[in-house]
Amino acid sequence: MNGVNPGLAVPDWTGVAASLLLVAVAALIAYRQRLRVTRELLVAAARAGVQLVAVGALLLVLFRHAGLPGALAWVVVMIVIAGQVAGRRGAGLPGAITAATVGVAAGSVVTLGALVLLGVISTQARVVVPVGGMIVSGSMQACGIALRRLAEDARRGRAQVEARLCLGLSTTAAFLPFRRSALRTALVPSIDATKVVGLISLPGAMTGLILAGVDPLTAIRYQIVVMYMLLAAGALAALTAARVAERGLFDDGQRLVVLPAENNRG
Repeated sequence: MNGVNPGLAVPDWTGVAASLLLVAVAALIAYRQRLRVTRELLVAAARAGVQLVAVGALLLVLFRHAGLPGALAWVVVMIVIAGQVAGRRGAGLPGAITAATVGVAAGSVVTLGALVLLGVISTQARVVVPVGGMIVSGSMQACGIALRRLAEDARRGRAQVEARLCLGLSTTAAFLPFRRSALRTALVPSIDATKVVGLISLPGAMTGLILAGVDPLTAIRYQIVVMYMLLAAGALAALTAARVAERGLFDDGQRLVVLPAENNRG
């Protein structure tokens, strides 16, 4: 059974092909409503399929031959890619990609390292990779939201920041309300998801374990760890990214720099 629970009905490739009908439904809605995203939707679906097949093949090799070093190398690759994606959300911020990458790395390394060192998860590659992936993904989302809000607030709140600087406040103190706003915005999705976990939906980790035949109470323990680790990773990542990005918002004369979009308005 290739390690699959005998009682578990796993879709075969015919079932996967049949699920394309669902993509067709979404594409039809986009086309009929003239949303102008039909092509993008179809490309995204095709890309997802190709990427997942390729990743599945790579993970098969990694789990069998690479062990923990290979798993950690895979996590590093995920961090780099996540930093690029999250950095684009802060378009216009000086060094946004660097800030996002540092933030994702901080949130991921600290959280994953704590789980391993405390013995919460095993060091097997088939455990480190998926758990690391969830942590990196959560960190990426938090960084992206924080940087986007930071860029928006830096543009809208220029007068307020400059006024606070004129009163003698340091750059850190002058920008503090905006950093806090960015961090609150970044953490709200994780907080809301944690509040209603199990009431509105069964999260991915828990669902996967239940589908694999694991006892629900065992799956719940794992999901609790997942929710807590995502809260920590998101908070650490967003804070780190915001602090790094904030340094690039002020020049050597402690003046707020003009972001590209502001130049376009002038």
